[in-house]
Amino acid sequence: MSTSTTASVSTHILDTSVGRPAGGVAVRLAARSGRDAAWQALGGSATDADGRCKDLPALPEGTSHVRLDFEVEPYFVKKQADAQQDAPANRDSGAGVFFPEVAITFAVEPGEHYHVPLLLNPFGYSVYRGS
Repeated sequence: MSTSTTASVSTHILDTSVGRPAGGVAVRLAARSGRDAAWQALGGSATDADGRCKDLPALPEGTSHVRLDFEVEPYFVKKQADAQQDAPANRDSGAGVFFPEVAITFAVEPGEHYHVPLLLNPFGYSVYRGS
C-alpha cells in the first residue's frame, strides 16, 4: 500500500505463448534512493497460479527507483520438460532458455502505486505500467 511518502509495487506474469499466467516464478524486489545510490535488496516472492505476486515487500521511504528481477529460467525449463513428456516428437533444438532472467528497472514517485505486468514468451518479453 502506498502512502504519501512511499510508493508501492505489484506485478504479474502472463505467458503469451500459451495465453496463461506463469505461476511459480521467483520475483525479487530491490530499491534505491537516487540514480547513483546503491541497490537495496528488499526480498521477494513467487507468482501464484494466477501469475500474481501479492506479497512483495513494501518500499522504503525515499525510494526513487525500483528493480524487479524475474527468474524465468526454471519456469521455462519445467515447461519444456512437460512438453517433451507430452510430445517427445516435438522436442526443441535443446538451445536452452534464451532469457534466463528478466530485470525491469523503473522510476517511482511517493504516493503512487505501480503495477508492472510482464508479458513473457520463450524468445521475448514486454512490460508496461498497468493499473
